[in-house]
Amino acid sequence: MSQASTHEHRPQHWMSYPRFLSRSLGLATDGSFGFYAWMTCLTAVFLVGANAWANQVVQGMVVTNMTDHVSWGLYIANFTFMVGVAAGGVMMVIPAYLYHDKQMHDVVILGELLAVAAIVMCLMFVTADLGRPDRFWHLIPGIGRFNFPISMLTWDVIVLNGYLLLNLHICGYLLYTRFLGLTPNPRWYVPFVFVSIVWAISIHTVTAFLYAGLGGRPFWNTALLAPRFLASAFVSGPAFIILSMFALRKLARVPLPDGPVHTLVKIIRITILINLFMLASELFTEFYSGGAHTSSARYLYFGLHGFNGLVPWAWSAIVLNVIAAALFLTPAAMTRMSVVTIACALAFIGVWIEKGMGLIIPGFIPSTLHEIVEYTPSLVEWKVTAGIWAFGLMIYTIALKITIPIFSGRVRDLARDPE
Repeated sequence: MSQASTHEHRPQHWMSYPRFLSRSLGLATDGSFGFYAWMTCLTAVFLVGANAWANQVVQGMVVTNMTDHVSWGLYIANFTFMVGVAAGGVMMVIPAYLYHDKQMHDVVILGELLAVAAIVMCLMFVTADLGRPDRFWHLIPGIGRFNFPISMLTWDVIVLNGYLLLNLHICGYLLYTRFLGLTPNPRWYVPFVFVSIVWAISIHTVTAFLYAGLGGRPFWNTALLAPRFLASAFVSGPAFIILSMFALRKLARVPLPDGPVHTLVKIIRITILINLFMLASELFTEFYSGGAHTSSARYLYFGLHGFNGLVPWAWSAIVLNVIAAALFLTPAAMTRMSVVTIACALAFIGVWIEKGMGLIIPGFIPSTLHEIVEYTPSLVEWKVTAGIWAFGLMIYTIALKITIPIFSGRVRDLARDPE
C-alpha cells in the first residue's frame, strides 16, 4: 500500500466528512460476485445465530448446557480467545513503529482493524453470556453497579472498551487523512499508537487476572496464566493476520509485500515455543508434585472417575500446536505459502481449543463441592457462537473493503484535489 502524497492542510476539512462516509458506504457495498457470495454466507450464519440468541433471551439460559456447576461455557471461552486475537494485533504495531519497519508500516492497519473486529466480538460474547441483555447497563461506569476498583471485571470492561476506542481513533484518523490526500499528522495518532501497545498487553493481562484472582478455582491459580495468555495471543493474532494477507493476495489481488509475513512468521516461531514451554512447566508442576488441586488437570488430560469429556479437546490442542511449531521452524515456512497457511491454521485452532474448552471448562470441574458435572455446548450455544463469528468477519471484511482502496491511493476526495 503506497503512502499518500503530502499536501498542505486546508481549512474546513470537516466539510469532506459526508463525502468520506458516502464513499466508504459505496466501497463497503460494491464488489465482485465472490464478495457478495462471501457476505451472503456470513449474513445467513449471523441471522441463524441471531435467531438462536433471541430464543435464548425468551426462554432463558435453560436452552444452554451451562449449570450452577459450570456457569461459564462456550461464550466466555470464545471471549477469552478473542481478547487474545485483539491483543495479538500489536505484533504488527511494534515492528512498524518501534523498529521503523517500512513494509510493516504500510500494512499495520490490518492488525488494528482486526483488533476492532475482535473487541466487538468480545462484547457480543459477554452480552450473550449475560442471559438478559438489559443487564448490560450494570457494566457502564456511573450508571450501573460497577464496583470499581475492587472488581477485576470492572477493570476488564475499562481496558477492553479503551482499547476499542484507541483503535477506532487510529484507524479512523488515518483513513480520513488518506482520503483527503493529506499526510497524517503524527501528533494525532503516534501517541495513541504507543499507548495502544501497552494497552494491548493490559487487556489480556487483566483478563488473566480475572481468572487467577478466583481463589476457589485452583486450576486458574497460577502465576503463569497471564504470561501464557500473552504468548498464545502472540501466536493466534499474527496467525490470523497472515491468513488474511494470503486471502487478500489470492482473492482480492492486493499486492501485499512478503516482508510483513516473514516478520510475523519469525514472531510466531518464538512465541509458539514459549507457549509450549510454559504449558510443559504447568504440566510438570501439576503432575509431578501431585496433590488435591490436580483434580482439574487430571480431568482435562486423562479423565477423572470415568468422566473424560475434555480429554480429546486437550490432546488435540497439544498435537495441533506441536505440529504447527514444527512447521514454523522448517525453512519452508519462509518460502512456501502452503506450509505457512497450514501452520497458521493449525496454530489458530490449537490456541482456540487451549484457551477455550481447555481453559474455561476444567476450572469448574470438579466443583467446589468436589462434584463432577460435565459440560458440552448445546446447539443453541454453537449457533450463537457461529453468528457472532460471522458478524466479526463481516466487520473485518467491510473494514478491509474500505481501507485498501483508500490506502492504496485509488480512492480520494476529488472535490478537494481534482488532479
